[in-house]
Amino acid sequence: MPLTDLSLADCRDLRPALPVPADFDAFWSSTLSGAHAADNRGSAQRPVFAPVDTGLTRIRTYDVTLPGFAGRPVHAWLHLPVGAAEPLGCVVEFLGYGRGRGLAHENPLWASAGYAHLIMDTRGQGWSAAGGSTADTDAGAAGTVPGFVTRGIESPETYYYRRAFTDAVRCVEAMRGHPEVDPDRIVVTGVSQGGGIALAVSGLVPGLAGVMPDVPFLCNFRRAAEISGHPPYTEIADYLKLHRDRTETVFTTLSYFDAALLATRATAPALFSIAMMDEICPPSTCFTAYNHYAGPKDVRVYEFNGHEGGAAYQQREQLAWVRSLFEGGPPPGRAGHS
Repeated sequence: MPLTDLSLADCRDLRPALPVPADFDAFWSSTLSGAHAADNRGSAQRPVFAPVDTGLTRIRTYDVTLPGFAGRPVHAWLHLPVGAAEPLGCVVEFLGYGRGRGLAHENPLWASAGYAHLIMDTRGQGWSAAGGSTADTDAGAAGTVPGFVTRGIESPETYYYRRAFTDAVRCVEAMRGHPEVDPDRIVVTGVSQGGGIALAVSGLVPGLAGVMPDVPFLCNFRRAAEISGHPPYTEIADYLKLHRDRTETVFTTLSYFDAALLATRATAPALFSIAMMDEICPPSTCFTAYNHYAGPKDVRVYEFNGHEGGAAYQQREQLAWVRSLFEGGPPPGRAGHS
């Protein structure tokens, strides 16, 4: 596929102004405080870790139920390596658009490398890969375009990603409280939507050890909606095509959830990946997040790849990066990528 966005040189220099709501930080502080208040009221359960027999003899797997937004249950898989020294470094993973947490025996990579690995089930999703099991009962007003990008978009309080981002924060908090996990060695990661959620968490949770967003979604919404010809960003344009009088309202809501803006609050080291022929998450939107990211950062650029990004090549980069991060050594080299 041809290049459809800015050149790599232009992307590296791209640092557009992002609209910052006056109550942005207060909104997120209040949102997360509300989730913790559900715990204090006793309306939310503590995380439950139920063992699952997957047939994988070197990995222990648990079916996790933990309190998410408003204390409502969120599901996850937790994989732990058998025989590894504790406390463990931990990778918390968020999933791409439409994906559920899958089957219990899938995704053994991080546990095989010796780390705890939590895979969050994204609420209400799970139609494009093995199904999810976390319901989304707060859909907001009617009239959305199919998908999740416009669900509850009438206001920040009802928007879908308010719930999803809060769920993700609660997953990190649950792992910080796990007796086999080192709370100071937690890395968040994800591809596409998962990368956007990881960036959001980077700005909402202090003290992370690292952040690894791959071809991140949910960045620079206005530009994405204007130039992307493929879902999910086209859901925004389709919604505004129907609701011609709601443009200002929509982009005001989205400004509270722009992962590139939340990344300006980040402090943890980050390893990004961006693909220059990505027609789903245009590289200029991903570079918006990278260039605004406030912590130490590095990026791997895949010049001739689309939304599949670096795939196994990027996993190899991540394995080396996380090992160096947890062992306290210098970051690994760029392995030929810019």
